[in-house]
Amino acid sequence: MRHGGPEVLEYGDLPDPVPGAGEVLVNIHAASVNAADWKVRAGSYTPVSRFPYVPGRDFSGAVAALGEGVKDFKVGDPVFGVCEVSQEGAYAEQIAIRAAIVARKPDALSHAECAALALAGLTAVVSLEDTLELKSGETILIQGGAGGVAGFAIQLAKHIGARVVTTASAANHAYVRSLGADEVIDYRTEDFTRTVSGCDAVFDTVGGEVALKSFAVLRPGGRAAFIASGASAPASPRSDVRALRPKVGRDRRHLERIVALVRSGAVRVPEIRRYPLAQAAAAHGVSEGRHFRGKLVLEVRSR
Repeated sequence: MRHGGPEVLEYGDLPDPVPGAGEVLVNIHAASVNAADWKVRAGSYTPVSRFPYVPGRDFSGAVAALGEGVKDFKVGDPVFGVCEVSQEGAYAEQIAIRAAIVARKPDALSHAECAALALAGLTAVVSLEDTLELKSGETILIQGGAGGVAGFAIQLAKHIGARVVTTASAANHAYVRSLGADEVIDYRTEDFTRTVSGCDAVFDTVGGEVALKSFAVLRPGGRAAFIASGASAPASPRSDVRALRPKVGRDRRHLERIVALVRSGAVRVPEIRRYPLAQAAAAHGVSEGRHFRGKLVLEVRSR
């Protein structure tokens, strides 16, 4: 692999990883495709310093081996997780990862479903609960509501008790309303800054001009969280609102929070489009187009 378009992704063999102290070796069954994956591939993030490089940030599978000192899992346990920042590798049959940031996969969810929920859910929970500290009765604008992170965020915001406004193409209006959106704006035909005002919070998953325009809809004292504008939030043009970049760390507690939300019925599994691992380039092409809903998942093994 080298930096470039989806065509630079290569399907082949690499040596099996070996778990170090405190790590588990996981046989991966499914990995999801995230926007961060193709941004790394394209070189939009910090350039990769060594190739071959295996992308992929979240996965679901089963423990294949234990590193020294690991006592909270046994071989065969179904698990899911999110790789540490700058240490990817989920587009593979196996991964060695710190046991402390892996959680048990519930029996009620498939590997594809857990992979689809992992990073999307982690990002949404950290953004709404930890960063924006969204409260019942507040109004939040969620940009790009049909995406994996935003779709989870819509449901979480409704569970918290907020009023949810979101943007989506006309084809996805029924979908985001089914997730709980109270008001939907067609971003292709409407200017959201003319439709929405006085929001307590904004959660932007789109970036670019959309992120910059989002400040206009906030009430004085409002806050906005951005996950598609790089490592830091865009500078606020207003002194009376806050621009925040969620710090999406990796830990078991937040993964267990995702499972609890799904088990309670507060959040449902997103729509999933599946690809064999060998067709990762095709999945990247769809993801980079930004006009799909739910999550794209790579199926690594069938059992």
